[in-house]
Amino acid sequence: MARSVPRGPRAQRGVALLVAILLVALGTILAAAIAYENAMTFRRGAATYAFDQALLVQEGAEALAAYGLRLAQKSDPQHTYASEGWAQPVGPLEIVPGVMLTAQLEDLQGRFNLNNLVQQDGTPDPVEVTAFQQLLAMTGLEPRWADFMVDWIDRNTSPVTSDGAKDSVYMGQTPPYRTPNLYITSASELLALPGFGNERYAALAPYVTALPYGVKLNVCTAKAVVLDAYLGHVDFSSDVQGLAKNRAAAANCFPNKDTDYRPAADSATWTKIQTKVQMTSSYFRLTSLITIGSTEFNLYSLLVQDQGQVRPILRSYTPD
Repeated sequence: MARSVPRGPRAQRGVALLVAILLVALGTILAAAIAYENAMTFRRGAATYAFDQALLVQEGAEALAAYGLRLAQKSDPQHTYASEGWAQPVGPLEIVPGVMLTAQLEDLQGRFNLNNLVQQDGTPDPVEVTAFQQLLAMTGLEPRWADFMVDWIDRNTSPVTSDGAKDSVYMGQTPPYRTPNLYITSASELLALPGFGNERYAALAPYVTALPYGVKLNVCTAKAVVLDAYLGHVDFSSDVQGLAKNRAAAANCFPNKDTDYRPAADSATWTKIQTKVQMTSSYFRLTSLITIGSTEFNLYSLLVQDQGQVRPILRSYTPD
């Protein structure tokens, strides 16, 4: 017969030791989990505090920008040009210990307004479409994208030309989607055009914007390529440094809409172009780089100046 092995003191001590080891391991795991959660809670709290602090600094930068824009308008209400004080960068400026601000204003009316491609009655604006086609060509892109953009905005259900595209094309994308048939709110909507891609967008993005319909180009601050796109020939973009020097030396606006900005075109075309440009601006983008400790925040504000008042109408974390 098999005999049972008696449980002696040695066996009981082994079981007690194993239980003690398991309890210590469990306690260690619990302590590590609690410490991790506490650290993450602290990190989340610090990040939230830093983010709120950055937003407050951004609002301060907006107030500073508004002050500069109001001063510029009072000194010269007929022109908005790049050698005025508002166009000078600010910073790095220490707001409080450990918090730095660098800010820069850009006149968005120095870019081509994509919403001007389609008139309020839903039909393409021939002057703006031609200028955009020339801008595309000058930046190394195919002019056909102008028709794509017109079809993206207009209210028609059929393409403007054979180069355009409507829902029948977009519904074949992955995932499928439709054209908005509305004015756009961001120049990044160019990326929704089938096949446009990041490389084309990177080439065109510095020269385009999405402002309300009818907001005209300011020739005083417009980029050289955009100036030439309306003219229909290479002039200012062939000597970008010369344009910058002339603007720095000018008493106010260069090129002057009435004297220095003349296209090689017939008088009828020039009369139409003259209605698309001006020498003042109302829409500006404030770029704020805020550094809090080792953390950086890039914040963007769209400011509008109206009757001497400047107010933000859009805040975002990306430029477009």
